[in-house]
Amino acid sequence: MQRVASFGGRGGVRRWAGVLLAAIFLAGVAGGAQAASDLATGPVSGLPIPRFVSLKSDRTNVRGGPNKDQDVRWVYTRAGMPVEITAEFENWRRIRDWEGAEGWVYHSLLSGRRTAVIVPAKKDDLVPLYQDADPTSAVMARLQAGVLAQIKNCDGHWCEITGKSFSGYIVQERLWGAYPNEKVD
Repeated sequence: MQRVASFGGRGGVRRWAGVLLAAIFLAGVAGGAQAASDLATGPVSGLPIPRFVSLKSDRTNVRGGPNKDQDVRWVYTRAGMPVEITAEFENWRRIRDWEGAEGWVYHSLLSGRRTAVIVPAKKDDLVPLYQDADPTSAVMARLQAGVLAQIKNCDGHWCEITGKSFSGYIVQERLWGAYPNEKVD
């Protein structure tokens, strides 16, 4: 005689549903705690992951993996470009640039100096740079996409930035190099 699995009536369905919900909850709590702790700090530096830094050198090789035997995928030729560290392995850091490209660089080629790239809401828009952290203040300049700036500070909504021929305040969401609502000193 073949047995057929049964939930055992209405009470059985509720019991199984309760067990299933408890299992899902426990898996989510355990998995979420593990994921949060993994993302909180880098295993080598102890610093937050992800985090923004900048390129220290005018010539930075980006490799396919975390060692010098890996092929160079491309070379950055501009010191000060902001990059986001997304992982650490020994003395290597996996980085992502403002266009989404990822690769590995040696840690000594990176600087903690905070810089940013201007990112308009639409590709061809110009982003206003204000005299003060106030949209009613004077517009000092209008910046194109890709313009590089040094971040002096951010309050979570506005950032004070400087560049070769400009200085002023910009709405923080128009920068790639500072997280939304992040405060930078």
